[in-house]
Amino acid sequence: DQANVTSYAAMAMAIVTIEGFAGMWINAFIVSVICMAWVQKKTLNSNEKILLFLGFSRFWYLCIGWLFSFLSIIYPNYLLVHHMYQLVQGALSFFNVSNLWFSACLCAFYCIKIATFRNIFFIYLKGKIDTIVPWLLLGSVLSSLVIGVLVYDINDKAVRNNLNSTCQGIIWKSSIRIDEQFFPLYFIAGFVFATLFTTVIFSALLLLFSLWKHKRNMQTDSMKDLRMDAHIKAMKSILSFFIMYSMNFISLILTIVYSMKNKNDEMFLIHLIQYGFPGVHSLVLVFSNPKLEKILLRILPSVKAR
Repeated sequence: DQANVTSYAAMAMAIVTIEGFAGMWINAFIVSVICMAWVQKKTLNSNEKILLFLGFSRFWYLCIGWLFSFLSIIYPNYLLVHHMYQLVQGALSFFNVSNLWFSACLCAFYCIKIATFRNIFFIYLKGKIDTIVPWLLLGSVLSSLVIGVLVYDINDKAVRNNLNSTCQGIIWKSSIRIDEQFFPLYFIAGFVFATLFTTVIFSALLLLFSLWKHKRNMQTDSMKDLRMDAHIKAMKSILSFFIMYSMNFISLILTIVYSMKNKNDEMFLIHLIQYGFPGVHSLVLVFSNPKLEKILLRILPSVKAR
């Protein structure tokens, strides 16, 4: 049994490390490229601002998530240090929720910038979107911070009410009960996911309708061909966001179900899927951005050669 537990822990740590470091690398690449462009141009457009915040939040989410996994599997006693478990959970929640907020902001930005509607309010938003984006980012950070603090507080109360809790064993195995104190966490997470998921779906539907409308009225004008291409690229990006939110929402529901049944192995697999997606989705964003794709393809041969 001990040998099986050790091999399972080693395999789990290997998977988490591969997912984590691959995701950290691609998000660090996005942040680095945008920061270099910022230094050169002394300014950033709205799309770059959102990508910068998104890449930064995903990098730290993966970094802290890997650290938590490492401590849980290799040195579980370290999580028993005063407030360590609560701090890590609060930080993970902050960066995860901010990642979702920034993703929703990017979807809304694509929709407003690319879709073509004659509605007065939509035209107003299109003209003001560059002014609105910094406020959206600030609101996303503040709301994520509030949720992170709430997660810290709820976990702190749960730990203090379960003084016999232990982090011994494989990742996420603990004697802290999934009792009524954790239900506010699920309610908050469900509300956030539902709100942002609605934003993504609404943006996708608006873009799809705009694409259909544009295609119906399209002639042989080259500018209209460019507009069609912009619609299709934006739709691909938003569809990838839709997949991400769907997986996160399903994972949340499964986490609640398996947590209440103490199915730790199933929960671990769910978290592996959640943990791997930020890196995969960031890679999709890189290949949907011509500038980032060009730089990545230029540096990959040199990395391979080294």
